[in-house]
Amino acid sequence: MISRRILLAGGAALTGLSACGMTPTTSKLRTGQHPQVTSLVVQKSKRRLLLLDRGAEIASFGIALGRNPVGPKEREGDGRTPEGSYYITRLNPNSHYHLALGISYPSTLDVAHARARGVSPGGDIFIHGQPEGVTGAQRIQGDWTAGCIAVSNQEIERIYALVQPGTPILIQA
Repeated sequence: MISRRILLAGGAALTGLSACGMTPTTSKLRTGQHPQVTSLVVQKSKRRLLLLDRGAEIASFGIALGRNPVGPKEREGDGRTPEGSYYITRLNPNSHYHLALGISYPSTLDVAHARARGVSPGGDIFIHGQPEGVTGAQRIQGDWTAGCIAVSNQEIERIYALVQPGTPILIQA
């Protein structure tokens, strides 16, 4: 049986969170708790990366995209970030950028579309931090990647700690 003291303490904690404008869901990353990230969503038009736990948003990050961000990736070197359903393939602690999570682009459908046009679909699409020399919360402004999704180094450290290989990622226009 739950004691009255525990119920009162829990109620006080929830009241304190709501008074700060934080809900228990959005506060998880700030309190050191480790929520389960069950999927990611990239909203290219809004320049946002969402971390979700069974559909509930637990974190949101501003992002930079490929230098030519409008439209889906069509071929290697087009500077576009792909659109579609993928998954996280690997965690790379030795990236040229500050940590990286591999994305399963190109899919078999992406390869087929590229072959039909006689071009290479490209590859090596990641969620990553900033290049060497950019630290902490600093970030390069604008869309600057070759097709990857970039966040600050502080943000990639949080994402890297929470996301596992096999996690689905939906990249939307």
